[in-house]
Amino acid sequence: MDGRPEATASLTEGERVLLVDPRGRRYLVRLTAGGSFHTHSGIVSHDDVVGRQPGSFVPASTGRRFLVVRPTLADVVVKMPRGAQVIYPKDLGAILLAADIGPGMRVLEAGVGSGALSMALLRAGAEVVGYELRADFAQRSRANVAAFVGEGAPYRVEERDVYEGIAEEGLDRVLLDLPEPWRVLPHARRALRPGGILFSYLPSITQVAELRDALDGGGFALAETSELLRRTWHVEARSVRPDHRMVAHTGFLTTARRLADD
Repeated sequence: MDGRPEATASLTEGERVLLVDPRGRRYLVRLTAGGSFHTHSGIVSHDDVVGRQPGSFVPASTGRRFLVVRPTLADVVVKMPRGAQVIYPKDLGAILLAADIGPGMRVLEAGVGSGALSMALLRAGAEVVGYELRADFAQRSRANVAAFVGEGAPYRVEERDVYEGIAEEGLDRVLLDLPEPWRVLPHARRALRPGGILFSYLPSITQVAELRDALDGGGFALAETSELLRRTWHVEARSVRPDHRMVAHTGFLTTARRLADD
């Protein structure tokens, strides 16, 4: 599984690594025989990286040293090729908990974008079906997911409009990253098993208000909305303070439970 080959101690040709230069800048690189990575801090030969253990320092052509490690999921999400705006890593972990994602769960994800959430769902052990209206986004998500988790993962993306219906039945979770999720509620209710969780990711509170109003009379209960603000700190000797920049609002997370047909 590319991105998580922890059973292999040394770095190998074909896998992706994270190179960190002396100034802390990060670069996601796939190792190839005879390849090289060019930056203002120097040229790093891929052959000098292959065979080393993660956490090693690799010399560049300038004599400067790059730290090499295997990338985390957060590193891949931030650095991978993308067309659509990805869901930030700070939200991905919260989504997994809010939607209670676990091994073997059957999940529909509508609006797959570049595949960031798909990767997190698959890493948590879910079986994922994606609906994506745009063919270029669908292809990008397939490529990004395959590059991270490898071929053969329980993942497929269909180029279809979730507003027009959901073909799957007995789903454990329905996750929506699209502008009008309230239009999906009747389809989601039919597709979800009783007690299943609906999740929606929205950028504006006015969209959330319309969704929550629709949930109240749409056969769902226990609706809850939240957002996460992440602030890092500068810690160096006696200089200890919050960083001047932070990832504040990115999106609102809303969950609800599907009621039984009594």
